[in-house]
Amino acid sequence: MTRHTHRIAIAPSGFKESLSAARVAEAIAAGVRRVAPDAELDLIPLVDGGEGTAEALALAGGGRLVACTATGPVGDPVSSHFALLGGPGPLTAVVEMAAVAGLALVPPDRRHPGATTTYGVGELIRAALDAGARRVLVGCGDSGTSDGGAGALQALGARLTDRHGRELRPGGGSLHELEHIDPSGLDPRLADADLLVACNPYNVLCGKRGVARVFGPQKGATPAEVELLSAGLERLAAVLTRDLAPAFAPSDGAPVDLRTAPGTGASGGLGAGLASVGARLLPRYDVLLDGLDLDARLARADFVITAEGALDHQTVRGKIPAEVARRAQAAGIPVLVLAGTIGPGAQDVRAVGVDAYSAILPAPMTLGEAIGRSSEFLADATERAMRIMALGTRLASVAPGSPVAA
Repeated sequence: MTRHTHRIAIAPSGFKESLSAARVAEAIAAGVRRVAPDAELDLIPLVDGGEGTAEALALAGGGRLVACTATGPVGDPVSSHFALLGGPGPLTAVVEMAAVAGLALVPPDRRHPGATTTYGVGELIRAALDAGARRVLVGCGDSGTSDGGAGALQALGARLTDRHGRELRPGGGSLHELEHIDPSGLDPRLADADLLVACNPYNVLCGKRGVARVFGPQKGATPAEVELLSAGLERLAAVLTRDLAPAFAPSDGAPVDLRTAPGTGASGGLGAGLASVGARLLPRYDVLLDGLDLDARLARADFVITAEGALDHQTVRGKIPAEVARRAQAAGIPVLVLAGTIGPGAQDVRAVGVDAYSAILPAPMTLGEAIGRSSEFLADATERAMRIMALGTRLASVAPGSPVAA
């Protein structure tokens, strides 16, 4: 009898501040091979717009990374990059906001989202235009900012001033003082460029689920600072709508509601800021998974392993494991999720097609140790899961009352 060779799709995200999606996939593959060395593995590392997006899309699209220096989230110069993609059509650049304004670039003792800025994002967009790009894809994710894209707009040439005509200080903490936006100095190339923002459509700028309330505490905001940021983003939306957005309104439809439209809250509100100068806010997986043939690759598998750093209530709101599970469920393929940590609400992932999930840490330890040994722990956790599945398969194959073969 011919023995069936398992076909396993490995489609994880990266582990933030630890492993890229490609390295996560390799670690999982190593664990699988310990138990099923003959398995057919299809490694599909996935990105969500955050860390590693520019590099991943450059590799997938026959492009290259362009190194540059730009203003980091706390105002200091940082080494950054953007990607130029290959292929036909207009030259396309990928600007990864995390590469210049990500939380990993904010020192722990300076994590005050009221002061961090997206100015460097605007600088990268201008650098991409300088390089000849006429299509710029901005990946949103892993941000350390909450300024509504105000810094990016300033870098692109807009003036944001208070009632005394003074330029606003960097960061979302000053947005409540915003009185006027002067668009006359905006880079004229924006009018001819196709600016796309790959964002999580669940993230909105204002309201009860506004970005400051949902993500501000994660970025270091106190309850009082959350309220200040929320008020500032409300003010920014109103002034953008009055002073700036009308000049970039689409000719074939109504302008975007900068307060509540899907994706306006992406990366601390960067989505809203860029939408006000004509950017199109697109569901990130519609953009970032283009060309991967993901649905067909998942459907060819016997089962799927995906992973992320933290599995919790936010996973079902547009994170990679939920997207993978949703697509696999449509093809009737079972899904296992491995996670660095399991938090409240993790059980919700069963509703989107996850069959089982497991944390990778074998024992309590410091965050530093967990990050430093995450590749090892991923491989070990995968091996454990594979052995449990093998045991379950053996038990299922034995008729009731029959002895289990040794």
